[in-house]
Amino acid sequence: MSTALDSLLDLLDLEQIERDIFRGTSRSAVIPRVFGGQVAAQALVAAGRTVPGDGTTGSDPSSGQGLAVPAAHSLHAYFLRPGDPGAPIVYDVDRIRDGRSFTTRRVVAVQHGQPIFHLSASFQRYEEGLEHQAPMLPAPDPETLPTAEEMLPRYADRFSDPGVVDRLIEARAAVDLRYVDEPPFATVGQPREPRSQVWFRTNGKLDDDPLLHVCMATYVSDMTLLDSVLLAHGRGGWAVGDVVGASLDHAMWFHRPFRADEWLLYDQESPSASGGRGLGQARIYTRDGRLAITVIQEGVVRVPR
Repeated sequence: MSTALDSLLDLLDLEQIERDIFRGTSRSAVIPRVFGGQVAAQALVAAGRTVPGDGTTGSDPSSGQGLAVPAAHSLHAYFLRPGDPGAPIVYDVDRIRDGRSFTTRRVVAVQHGQPIFHLSASFQRYEEGLEHQAPMLPAPDPETLPTAEEMLPRYADRFSDPGVVDRLIEARAAVDLRYVDEPPFATVGQPREPRSQVWFRTNGKLDDDPLLHVCMATYVSDMTLLDSVLLAHGRGGWAVGDVVGASLDHAMWFHRPFRADEWLLYDQESPSASGGRGLGQARIYTRDGRLAITVIQEGVVRVPR
């Protein structure tokens, strides 16, 4: 396990300070606020730790069958205020419902006495049912693509602050994330089809707790989803400084078991941008082509005047 992944796992290991109240810390980010994927992942950790059960840890998340504990199957979240990376975040969990098949939780993340994030999550016990899925689009093998350490320095001249490249590499050190095509900051001023694909996996093996793999995918899901909005307009992105952006809401549906320490294809597109907002939607597939997750996110996307 890499040191960066070990640090991220510590970040997701929340401190329980009351029966349904948890506290988390933050890590440094490229932008001067808490990374949205971190808050969403920590909130899902808090929700999951209040779900009753006996035996999730130690089972293989790639199988899913026979789990005694309800597994996360969806989340819906709103980003309300920018998070302060220098202050702890308190997660207050509301046990909405404990049903025979489904369990529902609501989580409010609080800093400085104000809510900064709201999450609703639903968990379901495994059961058999109808099966179909959208097929995975073609993509090159991830091993043939450059790593962040190999790719980012090529575009150092795109950033006004030369330290951004090092901060980007550090921020993504826990995750091996590889672009299938060039990222937005590589083709500034050249509008492209609003589609983007990346492969990702953690930089090291994870325990078999399915909740951990779901939370790790939630963390990564906020890294590149709105890239496709930028591609349509030839904008370089948040780090380049030609747009101002922030996540507004985020939804995920977990369809099939997966492991976040094995390659996953994040196939992203943007169907619309208007009113200072951009919409991204995506499907996440396992390497063998199983549709594991659907993601939809809307964010503020403003062009500075």
